[in-house]
Amino acid sequence: MIAEKILGECSENESDRRRRFNPRSIILTEIQIVPSVFASAIDEIDRLDPRAFSGRVAGLNGLLIEATGPSEALVVGERATIEGARSTRAEIVGFKGSRALLLPFDAVDSIRPGARVLFDGATPTTRPCDAWLGRVIDAFGDPVDGKGPLPQGLHARPVRAPPPAAHGRGRVGSRLDLGVRALNIFAAVCRGQRMGIFAGSGVGKSVLLSMLSRGAEADVIVIGLIGERGREVREFIEDTLGEAGRRRAVVVVATSDEPAARRRLAAEQACAVAEHFRDEGKDVLLLLDSVTRYAMAGREIGLAAGEPPTTKGYTPSVFADLPRLLERAGPGPVGSPGSITGLFTVLVDGDDHNEPIADAVRGILDGHIVMERAIAERGRYPAINVLKSISRLMPMCHSARENELVGEAKRLLSSYADMEELIRIGAYRAGADAILDRAIAQRPAIEAVLSQGRDESSRIDDAFAMLEGALQT
Repeated sequence: MIAEKILGECSENESDRRRRFNPRSIILTEIQIVPSVFASAIDEIDRLDPRAFSGRVAGLNGLLIEATGPSEALVVGERATIEGARSTRAEIVGFKGSRALLLPFDAVDSIRPGARVLFDGATPTTRPCDAWLGRVIDAFGDPVDGKGPLPQGLHARPVRAPPPAAHGRGRVGSRLDLGVRALNIFAAVCRGQRMGIFAGSGVGKSVLLSMLSRGAEADVIVIGLIGERGREVREFIEDTLGEAGRRRAVVVVATSDEPAARRRLAAEQACAVAEHFRDEGKDVLLLLDSVTRYAMAGREIGLAAGEPPTTKGYTPSVFADLPRLLERAGPGPVGSPGSITGLFTVLVDGDDHNEPIADAVRGILDGHIVMERAIAERGRYPAINVLKSISRLMPMCHSARENELVGEAKRLLSSYADMEELIRIGAYRAGADAILDRAIAQRPAIEAVLSQGRDESSRIDDAFAMLEGALQT
C-alpha cells in the first residue's frame, strides 16, 4: 500500500509531487500507532540529505589533507572518505581559504593527488546496547576482541555530544562504594561526582583502575584506554581487569600508535557509551586513562591545523575541549535515576602536579586523588597520598562519626609528615610532643589500613571499622 501511494505521487507533475510527496506522512497514514522504534527510524530518515557531495584531494602536508568540495559539505567535525587503494577515513578540522583541512583516522600511504573525497554530511553517531558489556571496541565502536560482530542498539546517539545543561541536570547522589579503603575513607565519592587521579608514570594508576573496576558498586563500568601501549592493552584486559571485571564493562581502546584523531575520538566514544547506560537509569562508573593523552592528541590536531602553540605547546582548542569532555560525566537529567561517576587519570609530566593539563583538569573536576612515587617506593600500594587528596563532596558523604575518625587520622598523619625528617635521623625525642608521640605509635596501624592488595576489595563499613581499630591501638 505504501509503495502504491509513492508510485501514485510520482505520476503527478513535478510541482505537485514536491508539494505532496512526504514519506513521513505516508507512513504515519498507514500506521496509526507507531512504536518508538519506528518513530526513531522516521526521525533519522527526515534528517537524511538525499544529496551526495564529493571533492578532490588538493594537497597533503604531513598528516593534514587539503581537499576541495562544495561549501555546503564543508562543516567542521563531519566525516569524509578518501578513495584509493585503501579507503581513508578523515575528519574536517579546519579550512584554508576555500579548501577543507582533513585529519585522517587511517594511514595516508594510499592517498594520491586528485583522489576523490566523499563527504558523509552526517554527525558521527554510535549505537550502544546491553550486548556491548564484556566487549572491547575501538574509537568507531567496532569490535577488536575477536568475538565476532557487535550488535547495534536501536537508537543512535552523537559521539561528540554537548554536556547536559546545568539547570536541567540533577544533583549528585548517595555515596559510592569504590572498594578501595584509602578512597572510601579519605576521598569518598558520590554517585555522579567527577574526580581526577594524578600520578606519574609507573606509580600504579592502572592497578588502581583495575581495583576500582572490580570493587566499585556500579551497574556498568566503561573504561577508555587512550594512547595506551599496545603491549599493555591485552595484559590490562585479561590480567589486570580480569574476567570478573569484564562482565559488566565496556572497554574502548586507542593505542599510542594510532593517529591523533582516533585517540581523541576514543575518549568521546567512551563518554557516549557511558551516556547510553546512564540514560537507561543505570549507575555508570567511567574510567578514562588518560586525559593527558587525550590532550596530547588534541595538541597534535591543533598544531597540524595551524593553531598557535601556548603553554608547553598546547593549543587553545585543547583547553576548550577539556571541559566539554569532562562535563559529560555527572548526574543525569532532573528526575532520572542514572548517573555517570567519572574518574579521569592525569599523567603528570615529570611528577609535576602543576603542569598545564593537571592544573586545568584540577580546576574542572570535583576533587583530585594524588598518587606519589615516594609512597610506591616504600612499598605501600595503592600509593595514594591521602593528605594531598581532596574530595569536594566528602563531608556530605560521611556521617558525623566517620568525619570525626577521618579528621583524627589526618591530624596524626599530618603531624608525622611535618616531623618525618627529624624522626628518621633520630633528632626527635619521645615526650616532646604528645600528639607526635601518638602519631609515631599509631602510624604502622594506619599504614596497614591504607595498604590494600590488588585482588582485595573492602567495603566502606569494614574500612571505617579498621580505621577505628587503628586509632584505638
